[in-house]
Amino acid sequence: MLANVQTMDVVYVNIWAVVISLVNLLILFLILRFFLYRPVRRMLQQRQSQVDRVYSDAEQAKAESESMRQEYADKLQSAHDEATAIVSTARERAERLEDEIVKDAKEKAEGMVRQADKEISQERKKAMNEIKDDISAISVEIAEKVIGREINQEDHDKMIDSFIDDIGQ
Repeated sequence: MLANVQTMDVVYVNIWAVVISLVNLLILFLILRFFLYRPVRRMLQQRQSQVDRVYSDAEQAKAESESMRQEYADKLQSAHDEATAIVSTARERAERLEDEIVKDAKEKAEGMVRQADKEISQERKKAMNEIKDDISAISVEIAEKVIGREINQEDHDKMIDSFIDDIGQ
C-alpha cells in the first residue's frame, strides 16, 4: 500500500499553484496587452491608413489621368474638326476663285468674240463699199463703152443697184 500512497502524491493538484499560475497569466496578459497589443494595433492602424492613403492617391491619380485623357481626346477632336473646317473653307474658296476665273475668262472670250465680230462686220462693210465703188466704176466704164455715151448719175445708180442685186442673189 505504501507504493499506492506514493503514486497518489504525484497526481496531486496544488490549487494554490494553479491560482498563482492563473494570476501570473492574467498579469502577463495585461502587461502584453498594454505594452505590446496597443502599440502593435496603433502600428497596424497607421499602416492601414498609409495603405488607404496610397489607394486614395492612386484613385485620384487614375481619375486625373482619365480626366487628362478625356481632355486630350477632346482637344484632338477639336483640332480634327478645326482642320476639317479649314480644309473645307479652303476648298470653298478655291472653288469660288475657280468659278470667278472661269467666269472672267468666258466674259473676256465673249468680249473678244464680239469685238472680232464687230471688226469683221466693219471690214465686210468696208470691203463691200470698196467692191461697190470698184464695181460702179467698172460698170460705168463698161456701160460707156457699150452704150457709147456718158451716163448721168441717176442712170448710174440704177444700174449699180441692179447689178449688186444680181450679184447678191
